[in-house]
Parts: sequence; C-alpha cells; structure tokens
Amino acid sequence: MSQNIPPPSPLRFSDLPHPIVAGLISVIVNYGGTFILVFQAAKIAGLSPELTASWVWSVSIGVGVTGLLLSWYFREPIITAWSTPAAAFLVTALATTPYAEAVGAYIISALAFVLLGLSGTFEKVIRLIPASIASGLLAGILLQFGIGAFGGATVDPLLVGGLIVAYVLLKRFTARYAVVGILVLGIGFLLVQGRVDFSNLSLTLAAPVFTMPVFSLNALLSVALPLFLITLTGQYMPGMLVLRNDGFKTSANPIVTVTGLGSLIMAPFGSHAFNIAAITAAIATGREAHEDPRKRWIAGIAAGCFYVLVGVFGVTLAAVFMAFPATFITTLAGLALLGTIGGSLAGALADPKTREAALITFLASAANINLLGIGGAFWGLVIGLVAYILLNGQLPKRDREALVAAKEGVK
Repeated sequence: MSQNIPPPSPLRFSDLPHPIVAGLISVIVNYGGTFILVFQAAKIAGLSPELTASWVWSVSIGVGVTGLLLSWYFREPIITAWSTPAAAFLVTALATTPYAEAVGAYIISALAFVLLGLSGTFEKVIRLIPASIASGLLAGILLQFGIGAFGGATVDPLLVGGLIVAYVLLKRFTARYAVVGILVLGIGFLLVQGRVDFSNLSLTLAAPVFTMPVFSLNALLSVALPLFLITLTGQYMPGMLVLRNDGFKTSANPIVTVTGLGSLIMAPFGSHAFNIAAITAAIATGREAHEDPRKRWIAGIAAGCFYVLVGVFGVTLAAVFMAFPATFITTLAGLALLGTIGGSLAGALADPKTREAALITFLASAANINLLGIGGAFWGLVIGLVAYILLNGQLPKRDREALVAAKEGVK
C-alpha cells in the first residue's frame, strides 16, 4: 500500500550497505537476465564488435547517468534501464532495417518521449489509476519472478535450495541482511564450484562509435512507432506504478523528459531506448533496500554508478554478469522481490470494495497477454481498469480529486 514519505534524514554509514547491495542486485539481474537480447539484436543486424561495444557503452552510460541524476535530485530510488521489450522487438526489426535507419528511428522515438514529458500528459494518466489496481498490476508483473525463485530447483537443486534455505534462515535471525547474505553466499558457492571464473577477466575500455542517422518513412513506421509504444506501455507505465506503489511521488514528467533526452543524446552511438525501470526498480524501492524509505534513494545512486562502471568497460563487465548461471539470476531476483510481491498483494486485496477488480488486474497481468505487439503490463492494466469501472461505476473520490488536481496543473 502506498504511503506518504517524509523528507530525507541525515545519512549514517550503516544506512549504506543495504541500498547499495539492492542497486547492485538490480544491475546484475538486468544484465544477467535480459541483456542477451541486445547481443542477439546486434548479431541479427550484422554489427561489428566495435559497434556492438558502442551500443553497450551508450545504453549503460545513459542509463547510469540518468538514474543517478534523477535519484540524487529527487532523493527517491529512480532506477532507469534499457527497454527490454524494445530490445526483444529489435531482434526481429533489425533483420530488415538498415542500422543507420534504425538509429534515425531511435532519435525520433526519443524526441517523442521528450515531448510527452514536457506536455505533462503522462503524469495525468498515472494519477487516474486507483492504488489497488496499481498494486494488482505490480504483483502480477512480478509473479513470474517469484515463481522463478523456486522453479530452478528442478535443474539446479543444490544452488537454488541452498539460496532458499539461506534466505529463510537469514530472515529468521537477521532479516536486514537476508538479501545481502544470499548474494554473497551464492557468488561464493559458484566460485567454489568453479562455475564462474574471473581469472581471465581483462578490463578493456569501450570506445563509442558515432553512426550518422538516416531518416526514412519505413523506419519511422516499422521501428520508431513500435519502439515508442512498446517502451511506453511495457516500461514507463509499470515503472511509474512501482514508484507510486512504494509511496514515492515524483512526477512522471521530469522522468520521461530526462530519460528521453538521454536516449536522444546516446542514440547515434547505438542506444535504442532507456526509461524508468519496472521489475529491477522494485528491488530498490521496497523494504529490502532499506527499512526507511527516505534512505532508499541511495540504491538509485548505487545502481547508476554500477551501470556507468559497466559502460566504461563496454562488453567486458556485461559479459561477466551474463556468465552467472540463469538459475542464480532468477532465484536471486525472485527472493529479492518476495517482500514487494507480498506488499503489492496485500495492497491490492486490502479494500473489499475494490478487491475483485484488483484480483482481475493481478491475474490478467500475470497471464502476460501479448496482442498487437503490446505486452502484458498494458493489457493487464486495461482489463483491470475496465473491471474496476464496471464493478464500481466511477473513479473513487481519491482519484477524482487527483484528476481535478491534474487538470489544474498541480504536480
């Protein structure tokens, strides 16, 4: 359930470890879980190693800097990330679109996000979504990650079982260090088993490569427009609801504008699109990052620094994170998100009047419907809102007041 968060209080050294580790885990999960799509898209496009490294550099530096700046300025854990559904889309789109035209499409899409942020329209839409529906949506999106924490036991029972037992024991005796503990124990276990090897790691600086963009109607319709819609519905919408669900109130307008500008600047170097994160953001916005929500912004700073570090060394560090076994990544992510999933479910089902609509939202989101090239988060939200309106007849008072405030320009 969302809450009003008081102003930040002075930091102590003891406040740092948990949000820093939360930021690190969100980065590991992002690179280890989805970054392979970028390499697949680069291979499909026939990009040289230099252009591929430039893509890694541009998207990592862009994500890191925008997330760091937003988290620092607003003192909230605003985690940014590349658009995962957009990267999946590019795996097929780059097969038929020349790379220079794709870069032009990236620029057009980024400009559209800048204009959207400056217009203030997106924030008005976010304000209309009832809290129970937002909680149901978030719980549905994260459900597969919670299931993934246990699903890997079939293929890797020793690793997964050990992490689960360690998590439960740490929760019992020292809850604050549960997520930190399983990260350290898991990496230690993998090193002992020889399943990850850092001995041959060579840190090589990445060099950005500028590509002159080419603008075409074909790329506008086949790349820029889908890229904009997929990123908006699959990343920005759930990402903002993650922040709202944990009580953070920063307007969507500056977030969309800043990430849009970042994408615009980095597009000629290969970055396809970056935005506010959703799933990996939930690792940093919940109680696991810090019991005091006023201290969780440190996770945003930490994640930004880790992203910049990876970007500086290009493909090298990204490959390290991708070398972790898939079962380790999914179990780590699922366990780190358990608290957020539980809190979201509690918020979704707390009010009997909205419980059924929230449950429908949860199930529809978890089903991950994919229609017209648009992913499950959008359709889960649409189905939930329709159910809410049909069951309740109107927006609740809280949301009608928010609508009035939005129309008056109150942020």
